[in-house]
Amino acid sequence: MRRISWMLAMVLVLSALLAACGKKDAAAVVKDLNEVVGEMESYQGAGVMTLHTGETPQQYKVEVWHQKPSYYRIALTNAKKDVTQIVLRNDEGVFVLTPSQNKSFRFQSDWPDNQGQVYLYETLIRSITGDTTRQFADEKESYVFDVAANYNTHALVRQKIWLNKSDYAPKQVEVSDSNANVVVDVKFDSFKFGAEFGKDAFDMQRNMTAATEEGNKTETDAGAAPAEKTDDAAGQQPANPQATPGSEGTGGAVDGQTGVSEGTDQQGTQGAEGSEGATSGQGTEEPTVAEPQEAESFGVIQPTYAPEGVKLKDDQILEEAGDYSVLLRYEGTYNYTIFEARPQDRAVSLAPSRLVDLGFTAGMISGDALQTLTWTSDGVEYRITSADLPENEMVRIATSMQEESGK
Repeated sequence: MRRISWMLAMVLVLSALLAACGKKDAAAVVKDLNEVVGEMESYQGAGVMTLHTGETPQQYKVEVWHQKPSYYRIALTNAKKDVTQIVLRNDEGVFVLTPSQNKSFRFQSDWPDNQGQVYLYETLIRSITGDTTRQFADEKESYVFDVAANYNTHALVRQKIWLNKSDYAPKQVEVSDSNANVVVDVKFDSFKFGAEFGKDAFDMQRNMTAATEEGNKTETDAGAAPAEKTDDAAGQQPANPQATPGSEGTGGAVDGQTGVSEGTDQQGTQGAEGSEGATSGQGTEEPTVAEPQEAESFGVIQPTYAPEGVKLKDDQILEEAGDYSVLLRYEGTYNYTIFEARPQDRAVSLAPSRLVDLGFTAGMISGDALQTLTWTSDGVEYRITSADLPENEMVRIATSMQEESGK
């Protein structure tokens, strides 16, 4: 009887040791993650990102492609409005494309090396490996890390990252504010290491024409793989063949505040604001040669957020030569203006500028002493301009304007 009890005890001890050997701790997982990133050649992921920054959550379909050494393609699609914007990096630079508007902004930037996004695998792994105070949990099918958030904004403080145990692919990310409220949530539907892409998958012009053709044919998400399109799209041209996206031409006088040509009627409305934004050398734009059409009214879109001590001074609806635009002026602790307009279709080259992640889209920061944040949403172009408004406040204001309707 004693012999049986002793043997049973030994079996239990050995079972416990074997179970312990098969369980990884945080240090072992971090070591594996460094190896995965070091050996990674490419990946392709897709999922849904939810922003909890307003009264109602906003959902976006996200598609991410990456191929060494530094090729990226991110397609963000508003799930409600089915409007897609593409952030692209290739040998020519970093681009923000809005195919439905035939708009292309080019940057002199090392993005995403200097600024990560919550849906980029490298960014998530850097957050894990770089936080020595990381918290770790071993769940049934996932390794879960709770680490500091590093997204260049004071509003995002912590993040939880779920990684698949089998291959360390991301499953979910939750980014929270200082009150532990989830602000951004990303759920990956699929993620594949070693993905293969067509030779023109990261080509700027291919993405512009292929996405436009796809939208015209099916009115579905324009983020489908360019390699899967027909060759007919490659021969298409933007509205102005002389203004190919990414070209460095000079299409007339340039508003240094925004890098937008004053050759269109839209830019004439800047006179109502005065010349406070006039600085030179920010970039060039070539408008399309199509005859200007009367712009559609979209009302006055006001942000739901303003920094403490700031109030709206006045708003003006500007209608000149068939062009409709809006100017909002704020004063107080910070002084800034918001300009809104529905631009004509055109291809754009803007430099130097810096890409800023707004969550729902990509924005562009230009200027030094006087800075301008530019972005487009639902066919409307927005610009926040200020000499004293911090960048993180610009981002909060921009985010609060998403999903707002004209009043």
